[in-house]
Parts: sequence; C-alpha cells; structure tokens
Amino acid sequence: MTTVGRWSPNKVRARVLDGTWVSPEELGGMVLLTPTSIAYTGTSATVGANGSVDFTACSSLSLNGVFSADYDNYMILMRNTGNVVDNVVIRLRTGGGDATGTNYVDQGLYANGTSVTGFRQTRSYGYINANYNTQGLGTTVHVFGPYLSQPTAWRSVTEIDVSSAGIYDQAVTHSLSVSYDGFTVLYEGSPSSTFTGLVSVYGLVGS
Repeated sequence: MTTVGRWSPNKVRARVLDGTWVSPEELGGMVLLTPTSIAYTGTSATVGANGSVDFTACSSLSLNGVFSADYDNYMILMRNTGNVVDNVVIRLRTGGGDATGTNYVDQGLYANGTSVTGFRQTRSYGYINANYNTQGLGTTVHVFGPYLSQPTAWRSVTEIDVSSAGIYDQAVTHSLSVSYDGFTVLYEGSPSSTFTGLVSVYGLVGS
C-alpha cells in the first residue's frame, strides 16, 4: 500500500479503489482544522483531538491560526446555548489581536412565523447568531478570503429558537484589506453573559 502526500494532524486520508491513500486536496471537500492556540474568558475551552473546540460558560472565545494560505474559503459550524437572550458576534483576528474598528457592515433578515424583518448596521463586530437562552441553536458561517489581503465577507444562517424555529440570515463585510488568521466569538451585550457549545472550522478544498 502506498501513500500520497505527508501525514499531519489536519490531513485526513481516504482509501481509493487501487489501495492508495490520498488527501482531501486530491479528492475535494472539507478539511477540519485545528487552531494553533485558543484564548477564552469564562469557565473552560478545550481543543479536541479532531480540532473542534468545546467551550463552557464563556463570554468570549478566540481561535488562532485556523485561517492560512492553505485555503481561500472556510466554513465555521457552531452550536451553542447561553445564560441570557443576546446576540453572538464575530471579530476577525490576527497575531493574537482582534480587529475592533467600526469596519463591519451587517445586513440581516429575521424570519419567525409569517413575520420577516430586515436590518442594516455598521459596528465593531459582525453578527453570526442570536442566542435564545437555554434553547440550543445551530449556525453555519461561510467565510470568504479571510487570509487574503483584501476585504473579507461572510454569510451566516442560524436556527435560533427550538420552540419556534426562527431563522437569522446575515451577510457581513469587513472593509480592511488585511490578512486574518483567526476570529473571536463573543456576546454583543453584557460581559457577564456566557455561552456553551462546540465550534468547528473547515477549510474548503478547491474553493
């Protein structure tokens, strides 16, 4: 049996019909990435064996070194609950520091039942979801070109309320032409607000 490429923690291999083991780069798909480091404010946060980050009662959580020259585009998957009803937001990050300027423009749509509302705002962060207290929610975020030295954009879709299946659909742009290697998730409101859950970052092969 032969192998193609080098083994590393972020490289999952698949066996093809001729017995060769090949990398996701040769097959196409998604690669689960491991942060080079994390930082958090709260009770705990741990990088699992597969690279996902499990966190408990955190008011902020930073993942460093997940964006690189290996991929242009990424997907972030996050599930969480919280201790309050509040918005969870993202700040891009490089060299261990957050981009905190008012360079994020957020266009959002919220649908619940037959009601649909929209909003647009400029902030020092971009929305990804609205936490509905102990009711769990799930978010998918597509991030476009965060490591490239050009403006960054992302699109997030969140199921925000188990009891009524509300949806947040949001597009965010960050106007600075800066290369970012990570991000921070935090609550928009009170620093005493905390969230608990799991976050995973995937590199999108061939995108």
